Amino acid sequence: MSRRWREISVSLPSLLWLTLLFLIPTVLVLAMAFKPSDGYGGMGPGWTLETIRSLRNPSYPAIIGRTLGLSLLTTLLCVVLAVPMGYYMARTQRIWRQTLVLLTVVPFWICFVVRVFAWKHLLHPDGFIRHGLLALGLIAPDTMLLYTTGTVMLVLVYSHLPFAILPIFAAAEKFDFQLMEAAMDLGATRWRAFTHVFLPGIARGIGTAVLVVLIPALGSYVIPDMVGGTESEMIGNKIAQRTFGDRNLPHACALAALLTVAVLGPLMVMVFGKGRSGTAEKSVGGVV
Repeated sequence: MSRRWREISVSLPSLLWLTLLFLIPTVLVLAMAFKPSDGYGGMGPGWTLETIRSLRNPSYPAIIGRTLGLSLLTTLLCVVLAVPMGYYMARTQRIWRQTLVLLTVVPFWICFVVRVFAWKHLLHPDGFIRHGLLALGLIAPDTMLLYTTGTVMLVLVYSHLPFAILPIFAAAEKFDFQLMEAAMDLGATRWRAFTHVFLPGIARGIGTAVLVVLIPALGSYVIPDMVGGTESEMIGNKIAQRTFGDRNLPHACALAALLTVAVLGPLMVMVFGKGRSGTAEKSVGGVV
């Protein structure tokens, strides 16, 4: 019992912090989605389902599908790029490892908006990248590098790649690479040892990378707003538009609630799935 109380006392500050800054704001957003708008950027008296019904806007399915597609593809590309980078960082000499970690976090020293604006300048129709591609004959004279879905994808991957590299590197640094050597001694190729020994060994790092990339990507609105066009809008752009442009806070909260459910749903499934599998393993172990 004393051990249980010690565990509770250690966890209590974090629990209070998450309750105040995550749980309560989330509940308030969900509640405001059922309030009417007063036309002045606030909420009217009473409760209504009209805001929820307004989510049946015919343009929303395409925007939601685009948001999910871009976010999932961004996550996949970031993980595919981060795994070999994390492997190399974990295997290299200590001084080079520290240098690579420093280079990975250097972009965080610069304002996020400034970095996105830099990409907008680089890909501008009068920028040297477009002129260089034109000179090499790689693009047509009427090809635009800005305001396309591909540009949004490029900047999303650039912005979120460090979030994937760091947890994968942290997991790879703790991995026992002698297991790969043992697998190769037993006849496995280097690629088979990499895919069947190394990747399962850093599965937690990959899972963390997926979460810390996917969740921010789903809520992105600065990147599509600055380098994307009307065909690259994401759900975050609509939330910002309803908040600042239309001054319809309940509608913005309804969209935010929809996004929250889309994020929390898979997470809850994973958590309960792991809990049930762990309980099943303990029961099997007890029977054996």
